Amino acid sequence: MFARGSRTKGLGAGAGSLLALGARLCTSRPQPQAPLASAGEGDFTQAASARSRGESEPRGGLGFWQERLADQLLPLRRLSYEEQLKVKFEVTKKTLEQFQGRLHKLGATVMEAQGLDDLLQPFIPSPVIDGYRNKSVFSVNQGPDGRPRTVGFFLRSPGGKRMFCVPADHLRALPTKHFQVAQCYEAFLRQAPPEPSLDAHQLGPWRRLRVRTSRQGHTMAILTFHAQGLSQEAICAQKERAKEFFMSGQGSVCELTSLYLKEGVMPSCYQLLAGEAHMFEDVLDLKLRISPGAFFPLNTGATEALLRVVAELGGVDRSTLVLDLSHGTGAPGLSLAQWAAQVLSVRLAGQAMEDAQWSADFNEITNWRCRRQGVEKAMARLRKGQEDSKVLAVLVAAADAGPSPEVIGAIRGCAAIQKLVFVSPQPHREDMETLVQLCCPVPSSQDLAGEPFRLSRAVPVDGAPHTLNSQLVLAFTR
Repeated sequence: MFARGSRTKGLGAGAGSLLALGARLCTSRPQPQAPLASAGEGDFTQAASARSRGESEPRGGLGFWQERLADQLLPLRRLSYEEQLKVKFEVTKKTLEQFQGRLHKLGATVMEAQGLDDLLQPFIPSPVIDGYRNKSVFSVNQGPDGRPRTVGFFLRSPGGKRMFCVPADHLRALPTKHFQVAQCYEAFLRQAPPEPSLDAHQLGPWRRLRVRTSRQGHTMAILTFHAQGLSQEAICAQKERAKEFFMSGQGSVCELTSLYLKEGVMPSCYQLLAGEAHMFEDVLDLKLRISPGAFFPLNTGATEALLRVVAELGGVDRSTLVLDLSHGTGAPGLSLAQWAAQVLSVRLAGQAMEDAQWSADFNEITNWRCRRQGVEKAMARLRKGQEDSKVLAVLVAAADAGPSPEVIGAIRGCAAIQKLVFVSPQPHREDMETLVQLCCPVPSSQDLAGEPFRLSRAVPVDGAPHTLNSQLVLAFTR
């Protein structure tokens, strides 16, 4: 059902050094995915404050700082892709050994397989190694060369006292289209001279830039705008200037299909300036709609591979009822509906729910439903018409935060759930406790009922080449 990478057992003489590298990077470097996906608004204030204190300019040419940024965000970039997968495999294996050790101390039966080597499957490689990201978030601040309103990613000076933006046109994870939009946005910011009303760091009202692209050729740009006490007339003039620049001026080379403005820090305040209201993506022969504020996985090709793994590990077929606990635009639930008897998604909200419902209608998916309700009620709804031949499976995709203790308790307490598939982006961190609670014996000190799960298979999927990040698909049975 899906292609597999080569198993990395018996890595040879270089195995120890690769594992040591992975362990060192895990403990000494920040997780790279977060800086590429977002930047803190508070960083603007910190950088402006540092400048006001008269701290000296950072030394070194632009190329030096770009190398430092690449090393921070893409710590495995100097290794071949095969070596990268070896590092990630060994880190994943160590994580499962820690999980196994914790459960053994609790007296739990950890797994159905005879040993960890039989349980842990080979890495599923990313179909695209460079330029795989479909979303990038760029910040605006002073560059290391002292130029104001530079568009790039934040990087601290060696002493940690300064924060500035480094252009990102050298990062292998980003596609060329994202660089192009960022460069045009920087040109747009520098066209107008600084106004007397600007803050000390000359940021102006235009701040963060988000770029989203799809395999259908769509490009959406979302500009963050801080009014800063501007009059309504001035705000309208700024919006019109941005629209003219990107749709008919110098920025038209980007060929944007959607241009949005996001006002301030409000999570859902998006205003369409020009183009289409949504973008679309093809996932496993489905056309999915994506709104500007909706979550969608960063590597589309790897997401398709991951969903195939989920379907296989969950044994999803026409006798399977699926309870989907994932977030986003409904891609997991809608994809599994192609193979399952029925799918119920319960954690979608706002624009994501609207996108998922549109996608279901467009693709004529009739065995998928979306309900905003508690897990207990959702499982009762699925079980109500459950026939003896139907198997109830649960998909938990922890893209942002793992399930709450209440959700874990509901899953364990439902005897009808015999299969559980958990997709974890960080099994060695926050998700570890969730996995232990799913599998540990029921202690008197915890409000956990029901028979514990046992791990049957684990398949790592690489969605972020050049970084230490990956997804681990864990299949549980009982």
